Amino acid sequence: MQSYVRSFNETDRAMLSLVGGKGANLGELTHIEGVHVPPGFCITTAAFQKVMVASPEMNKLLEQLALLQISDRSAIAAIGNALRSIIEHAPVPADISAAITMQLQGWESVPVAVRSSATAEDLPTASFAGQQDTYLNVIGISSILQHISKCWASLFTERAIIYRIQNGFDHRKVQLAVVVQQMVFPYASGIMFTADPVTGNRKTVAVDAGFGLGEAMVAGLVNADHYKIQQGAIIVREIPTKQLGIFAVPEGGTRQQAIAHHQQSAPVLTDAQLLALAQLGRNIEAHFGQPQDIEWCLAGDTFYVVQSRPVTTLFPIPQVDDTHFHAYISVGHQQMMTDAMKPLGLSLFQLTTPRPMYTAAGRLFVDVAPDLAVPARRAMFTGVLGKSDPLIKDAVLTLLQRPEFKVDQEDTNPVPMHDYNVKIEYDPHIVAKLIAANQAAHEQLKADIKGKTGVALIDFILLHIRESAKVLFDPQSLNVIITGMNAATWLNENIRQWLGDKNVADTLAQSVPDNVTSEMGLHLMNVADVLRNYPEVVNFLEHTTAADFLDQLPAFAGGQPSAQAIKAFLDKYGMRCAGEIDLTKTRWAENPAILLPMLLNNIRNFETGAAARKFNQGLKAATDKEKDILSRLAKLPGSEEKVAETKRMIQLVRGYSGYREYPKYSIIRRNFIYKQALMVEALQMQQAGVIHDKEDIFYLSFEELRDAIKTQYIDQQLIRERKAAFLTFEKLIPPRVMTSDGEIITGRYTRDHLPANAIAGLAVSSGVVEGRARVIPDITEAHLEKGDILVTVFTDPSWTPVFVGIAGLVTEVGGLMTHGAVIAREYGLPAVVGVQDATQLIKDGQQIRVNGTDGFIEIL
Repeated sequence: MQSYVRSFNETDRAMLSLVGGKGANLGELTHIEGVHVPPGFCITTAAFQKVMVASPEMNKLLEQLALLQISDRSAIAAIGNALRSIIEHAPVPADISAAITMQLQGWESVPVAVRSSATAEDLPTASFAGQQDTYLNVIGISSILQHISKCWASLFTERAIIYRIQNGFDHRKVQLAVVVQQMVFPYASGIMFTADPVTGNRKTVAVDAGFGLGEAMVAGLVNADHYKIQQGAIIVREIPTKQLGIFAVPEGGTRQQAIAHHQQSAPVLTDAQLLALAQLGRNIEAHFGQPQDIEWCLAGDTFYVVQSRPVTTLFPIPQVDDTHFHAYISVGHQQMMTDAMKPLGLSLFQLTTPRPMYTAAGRLFVDVAPDLAVPARRAMFTGVLGKSDPLIKDAVLTLLQRPEFKVDQEDTNPVPMHDYNVKIEYDPHIVAKLIAANQAAHEQLKADIKGKTGVALIDFILLHIRESAKVLFDPQSLNVIITGMNAATWLNENIRQWLGDKNVADTLAQSVPDNVTSEMGLHLMNVADVLRNYPEVVNFLEHTTAADFLDQLPAFAGGQPSAQAIKAFLDKYGMRCAGEIDLTKTRWAENPAILLPMLLNNIRNFETGAAARKFNQGLKAATDKEKDILSRLAKLPGSEEKVAETKRMIQLVRGYSGYREYPKYSIIRRNFIYKQALMVEALQMQQAGVIHDKEDIFYLSFEELRDAIKTQYIDQQLIRERKAAFLTFEKLIPPRVMTSDGEIITGRYTRDHLPANAIAGLAVSSGVVEGRARVIPDITEAHLEKGDILVTVFTDPSWTPVFVGIAGLVTEVGGLMTHGAVIAREYGLPAVVGVQDATQLIKDGQQIRVNGTDGFIEIL
C-alpha cells in the first residue's frame, strides 16, 4: 500500500524525494538531542503525484511550460494560473484524505501550520526559500485539506516557475510534499544564520528577532532586531523601533497587531537568550555539517526550531590541513578570468606556478598571510597590489589592522622576492632574443611530444612543465616587463609634476612593437578585408554556427581564399579563447565559429585597410606626444637632465611594454599542445569504454588522469558529482580577498572628487568618451557597432578583436597591467576597470560617459 503520510519521527534527511527539503530537514531536526521541533507529519510526494496524473489536461500544460524561457512572462503566468486552478478545485483523492484524517486524530481543533515542501527546496545548492506557500493557524480537518491543495498548487506560482527556470530545474521532476505541524504561539521569533550571510564569516552567528510570528519579518513588514554573536560574545546589537507584529487569532488565521509602546524600542531577546540561541545554532550546524539558515521561535523559556536549511550563498573556503589564520587572494582577479575552472584546468595551473595555490568553488587562491606578517614582503605586496588592483590593496590594508598582523614575524619563506623596482637599461635586441627562445622551445615541444601516449604522455607533460619554467619564468623576461611598467609609472608621475599632464604613458604606449595580443586584433581586421570581397561567403557566415564551417567555404565564390585567411589566423592564434587559462575551455581552433561574431563586426564596421590605419594613428599619437613633451620640457629649469631621462623612459616604455603580453601567449600555446595530445588519449579511453565522453577527463586532476590511464578505470559517480558541483560553482561570484574564517574582505575606492552619482573604478587608459553601453557577459554575444562602449565582467586576450571597434571599456575585474588595460592603452581607448558590479549598475543600451583619465563612469 502506498504511503501518503509520514510523521517527523519516521523521517530524516535521506527522504528528500519522499517528503521534500523542508520535511526531510524537520524530520532530521527531530532526531537531534536538545532541539525542540513542534510535532508534525508530512503528506508525501506520492500523494502529489496521484493528484497530478488525475487530470490529462495537466500533462499538456506541463509540456507547454517546459518550452518557456524567463522572458515569456505572460505565458508563464497564464499556464501557472491554469495549473493552480486545476489542482485547487480537484477533490483530494479519498485514500489520501483518509490517511491525512487518521493522522489528524486528536488534532481536530489544534491549530496547525500547513507548509509546502518541494523536492528542489532547502538543498545544499539552492534554497528555494519562499517559492512555495505556507499557511499559519489553520484549524479543522476540512480547512487543512483545503490548504494542502493550495500548497500543491503553489508549485506553479509565477515566482516558483521562474526560480526553477533560473536554476535549471525540470518542472516535471520537482515534486511537492506538504508539512502539517502544530502551531507554536511565540513571544518572539526570527531567523538565525550560523555564518554571517553578508561577509561569509563562519565564526559569526547572525540573528534577526521580532515579536510574534516570524512572517512579519519574512514579509518585510517590520524592522527586526539584529544581533551578531562571535565566540560567545555579542559583537553587534541593533535595536530598531518595532511598531507591528503578526499574531495568531483564535478563530484561525493571523492578523497584524500594534506592538505595545513600551516594547517597541526594547530588545526582543536578553543576552542570555541570544547566547543560548547561538549555541543551539552551532549544534544544528555541527549535525548537518555546514552553515545553516534556521527559523526559530521562543515560547515560554523554550526555543523551538521550525526549519533549518543550508546557507547556499556562501563562497566555500579553501581547504587546508591546519588551524592557522590564512588570507586568500583571488588568482582569477589577477588573471582576468573569474569563471569557475574544471579540475584538469585547475590542476595544470597549479603545476605551472612557483607558489602553492588553493582551490575553492573552481577558483584558485594564494595565501598571503605569511607575506603580510613580514614587513619587507608586506611592503612589496601592498605596493604591487596597488598597481594591480586597488580594491585588493584596500582589502589587504583592512586585513592588516587585524590582531594576526600586529606583531612582525621573521622571513622564513625560502622563495626569494623579485625586485619590483627594477629598471634595466634599454637593449634593442633583448625582446627579440626572448621571443626567439620561446619560439624554439615551442617547436621543440611539438617534436618531443609526438608519439607519446598513455602514462608516458602524462609523465612527459609533468616533466616538461618543470623544464619550460626556465624559459617562461626567465628573470630577464620578468625584468623587461617590470622595467616597462616602472618606466610608465615614472613618466606618469614626473610629467604630471613638471607639465601637469595626466597619464602620458597611456598615449606613449600606443602601437608599440612586439605586442602579440594587439597584433591579433589587427590581424583579424585584415582577415575581414579578404572576406569583404566575397558577398556569398559573408552571407553564409552570417547564417551559420557550424563548427566545421571552414570545410564548407570552398563551395562559395571566394571560399578558398577566405578559408586560407581564417586558417592562417588560427595557425597563429587558434589556441586562444575566452577564459584561456583553463585548459578545458574550447579553443578557437577547436570551434572556429566562436570567432564569427567578431569577424562579422569587422566586416560591417570597417573599410579595407583599417588595421594599418589604426596602427599608424596610434603610432602618430605616440610620436606627437613624445615631441610635445620633450619640447615643453626643454623650456623648464634643469631641462637637459629632464629631457634626457624622459627620452630614456619613453624608449623603455616603447621598447619593452609590448612584450608584456608575450609570456602568457607562450604559455597558452604550450598548453594547447598538451591538450591536443591529451584529447587523443581521451578519445582512446572513450572508445575503450573507460569514459562515456572524452571531456570527462576535464573533471580529473593530472594525477587522477594518470591513474585512470594506468588502470583503465574511472569512478563514474565521481565524474557525475564533479559535474554537478561545477554547475553550482558557476553560479558563485568569487571574492577578491577572503580569510580562512570565510570572511570576505571588500575593498573600496576612496575618492572624494567624483561627480555626484558617478561610479568609481580604476583609471587605466586616458581619455573621455560618451556612447552606448553594451553590457556583454559572453564574447559570443559580442554584436557591437562602431562607437559602442563595452561593459563586461572581465576581458582576457580573446576579447582583443572586439577592442578594435569599440570606443571605450568598462570591466568589473582588472588592474593597471591586466589585459584590458594594456590593450586599451595600445588602441587608445578610454578605459575604467575594477568597477564593482558594473554589469548590474549599467544597463545595456544606456548612454554613458567613461572617464579613463580620472577613473569613473557617469550614466547620462
